[in-house]
Amino acid sequence: MVTMNRQVLLAARPQGAVREENFRIVDAPIPKPGDGEVLVKNDWLSLDPYMRGRMNEAKSYATPVAIGEVMVGQTVGEVLESRDPAFKPGDKVLTSLGWQLHGAAKGKTLRKIDAVRAPASYYLGILGMPGITAWFGLTEIGEPKAGETLVVSAASGAVGSVVGQLGRSMGCRVVGIAGGKAKCDYVVQELGFDACIDHKVGNFGERLCEACPKGIDVDFENVGGAVLDTLLGMMNLSSRIVICGLVAEYNATEPYGYKRLRSILVNRIRMQGMLVFDWADRYDEAIEALSGYLGAGKLKYRESIVEGIDSAPRGLIGLLKGENFGKQLVKLA
Repeated sequence: MVTMNRQVLLAARPQGAVREENFRIVDAPIPKPGDGEVLVKNDWLSLDPYMRGRMNEAKSYATPVAIGEVMVGQTVGEVLESRDPAFKPGDKVLTSLGWQLHGAAKGKTLRKIDAVRAPASYYLGILGMPGITAWFGLTEIGEPKAGETLVVSAASGAVGSVVGQLGRSMGCRVVGIAGGKAKCDYVVQELGFDACIDHKVGNFGERLCEACPKGIDVDFENVGGAVLDTLLGMMNLSSRIVICGLVAEYNATEPYGYKRLRSILVNRIRMQGMLVFDWADRYDEAIEALSGYLGAGKLKYRESIVEGIDSAPRGLIGLLKGENFGKQLVKLA
């Protein structure tokens, strides 16, 4: 019987880019669940760009991870032992137990998932936080209309890939931005975007203008920095920008100097930050809608997987460099 729990702790706060030395891997006893708690064996760990911000000590929308604490993150796993009558051994659950193989948590913080309806890992991706983010960010903030041009940065990623496919189903011209020919080909040929611009190739702005001859009505922004600055110069009157992520800036030691902010004033652009937690009481609504699209074959999904808890630091570092192709996961079991 396994008695020890493998964990990845935050060892030091990064200065610039994240390195493997910022983490420490330890073994600790498997916890015993207390009253109202459930012991879970984690099968999958989600890696997401927001984790970079949680490694900083700066004030943000969530408490930073403390030095020596288990790195934060969502997992899906199986209940091994329960002291909450709402759960029983064998239940599949979505948790926030972080970078570890086992964990105990209050039952009220867990969410049962249907691993028959869709693979368990999907609840960390297209039917989880990334998919829900795409749904509410696009429909509630982006408010796309048929015939409009929607631009999606990080278009092959877990959020961007869903946003673009939803936009196409809503009648938009959808232009993706991604890094590398393989990702751009996937976005157009597999996901059905109208065009995809490789930001790693020269003349980025010119090629983006060619792909958006009528300008841009909605920008679903996951990258920031030079990409967002270029887009600001192409936004139409009364256009909308959804600020979902700024991954290009997360490892920066100095803030990016935007040059086209005047466009927000001139074009009366509505720019709004998007955090999925603001729709927490409506998650079921998004999951139901996304499940319908998925079941009808209108959403395609791709996962990028590294094996084993010890590979989690390497997986996050690769994600922040744009090396992932689709939703980044760690397979734990």
